[in-house]
Amino acid sequence: MTVRSAWLDYLLNPFSRHWMKKYPNIIKEKELKCAEKVWVADITYLKTKEKNYYLHLITDAYSKKIVGYELSDNLQTGSTVKALNQAIKNRMYKHSLIHHSDRGLQYCSKEYTEILKKSDILISMTENSDPYENAVAERVNGILKYEFGLIDTFEDFKNLSQQLDQSIYYYNNLRPHFSLNYNIPGQVHLKNNVKLKTYKKQNQNRKIPNLI
Repeated sequence: MTVRSAWLDYLLNPFSRHWMKKYPNIIKEKELKCAEKVWVADITYLKTKEKNYYLHLITDAYSKKIVGYELSDNLQTGSTVKALNQAIKNRMYKHSLIHHSDRGLQYCSKEYTEILKKSDILISMTENSDPYENAVAERVNGILKYEFGLIDTFEDFKNLSQQLDQSIYYYNNLRPHFSLNYNIPGQVHLKNNVKLKTYKKQNQNRKIPNLI
């Protein structure tokens, strides 16, 4: 990355405004044929009448199954780590795995990257403030919010948490997914060589909707 592009990213992405080590994108054009080859991570916010809460998500890029999540009232690394630890605990396969995210300080932190390294998980990050570099994570955010009603303002944390748990269960186990040719994430996670649709940038000026 050039000095100019690094400075532009610093200006455009508030969560990358730090000087911790950032990693290159190593999943470009990567063809996935089974689960747990690439995990994608992201954070989005959900609302209650009291305040905003933050959903820390990890999704399998092949099966689109949500493998780890944490709902918290903060953006601290410790909350993001809880989602990661859940995903690692539930991991089914022992082959090589890449963790892909944006360059937010939570993902670049020593605490987070050390857990990845100790678990033999390679690290990949977006490079150009382009939503298409983490399109699967953006799409899952959108499905949870707009299809499962998590875009609404909930009464309180308990109400929101219950709806979230139910939504993720239904998403993983009951909802056919367009990019899986209308298969279900939880089922695809157990299969190899399911033909996937991809999220590719079709022209330089097209904008992806803001799903956060």
